[in-house]
Amino acid sequence: MSTSNHSSPNIKEWVLDPETEYRFELDPGNSLAIKVLKGHAEVFGAELADNKYYLFGHECKAAVFTWQGCTIEVTGTPSTEYVSDETPMYAYANVHLALEKMRVRALSSYRGSPLPPGPDAEVDPEPPRVLVLGPENSGKTSVCKILTNYAVRVGQGWTPMYVNTDPSEGGWTVPGSISAVPITAPIGSASPASPLGSAATSAPTILSSKALLPLVYWYGHPEIKRNPLLMDRLIRNMGENVIERQDLNPEGRASGIIVDTPSSFASSTSSNFTDHRQTLIRACVDAFRINVILIVGHEKLNVEMQRTYGSRMTVVKIPKSGGVVELDLQYRQRVHAQQLHTYMYGQVIPPPRRPSASAVGDPDLDGHLAPSSSVIPFGELSFLRIGEKSMAPSSALPIGAARTVNEMQPIPLDPASPGSGLLNAIVALLALPVHLEDTERYDEEVLDLQVSGFLAMFVSIISLFFAVLIEIKN
Repeated sequence: MSTSNHSSPNIKEWVLDPETEYRFELDPGNSLAIKVLKGHAEVFGAELADNKYYLFGHECKAAVFTWQGCTIEVTGTPSTEYVSDETPMYAYANVHLALEKMRVRALSSYRGSPLPPGPDAEVDPEPPRVLVLGPENSGKTSVCKILTNYAVRVGQGWTPMYVNTDPSEGGWTVPGSISAVPITAPIGSASPASPLGSAATSAPTILSSKALLPLVYWYGHPEIKRNPLLMDRLIRNMGENVIERQDLNPEGRASGIIVDTPSSFASSTSSNFTDHRQTLIRACVDAFRINVILIVGHEKLNVEMQRTYGSRMTVVKIPKSGGVVELDLQYRQRVHAQQLHTYMYGQVIPPPRRPSASAVGDPDLDGHLAPSSSVIPFGELSFLRIGEKSMAPSSALPIGAARTVNEMQPIPLDPASPGSGLLNAIVALLALPVHLEDTERYDEEVLDLQVSGFLAMFVSIISLFFAVLIEIKN
């Protein structure tokens, strides 16, 4: 590895040896432009084209990895930058190859073709349905993106289903939701405000990674401990929809599923949440028919999963990357605010300052959106909250006492009431039930409805923003 400075102090060339990576971290307000001058490089499994600037911003923390060596030009001033030759990419690549073998065998079986020869030729082939678990700041999402991007880059037409069950991640929409979408192009990592790419909106899109149409369910909190019973139900609803849609498409079914999970699934400091944590893991296993569990850098969790699921599926512990950054609460709050802004207004990353700044840019990131604002009478809308705004755990209730409102009960809200809690809130707009004339509708039916968009609530008006179409197209 070597570096060289250009005439401008903001421009550097980094020569990366094979199987090394350039890691960087950005401060608020800073951006970075990276261009591959020679060789091949990738960011979380997404390949970078030669002689094209890629912009990174909004406190992005990422790494440029190369298998064969490369030379990159870096424009900007990151808060941290260095090159590391200690990466877990060999382990991740081996996992990808094993999953790829499962895809090929499953597709051959669906098409009635002879199965590839091998020691497992007699085993009933199944596509990979992977559950990724790990503690906080372990790099689970990075692993999911790498495995997904490698599958897409193989060139076999795979469209793996990426499922995000972490409401604090935001995924393709806003924090507080869980979502799923088949991936047709590599996922970019330009900003933590859009960690999994961008969903289709009313604005024109250039990249296919921005034309995603996710299936979304609304949880309403960034932390699953607030209402684990609701999270269990939403996961099972999503799993039912994902499996049903994949069953209609053999190629999509053979591509498999990759499920990203919250850190709370791996460990919990609260003994009251331990049972819920195990229940939610089981909900994911059942809902998505998981047959592979990956544990990222957590020995105790690996032993627990081996004991619980090792007899009926593959459980593998993979290493945590040394480049994973410890993220504090303030950083996560800033990212959540940026995700909301990006969803409503689009994402624009300004190029870093340099003598020819106009030459550094990426038209794919000029994502200005123009949300429309319209006044809607409160009488035309129904507002519901699931459970009470703050609920004590059942263990804190007096002996023999029962809740007047359970965790799954929809409670009507009066938006004109000062205590409604709707002021400056984000509200999910749910799709209407399929059978409006059904006389046997029940109160909790609202829990099973998918999200069509989101509303931003202000003092006396509702700003209705054009949002994603919630539909998966295989």
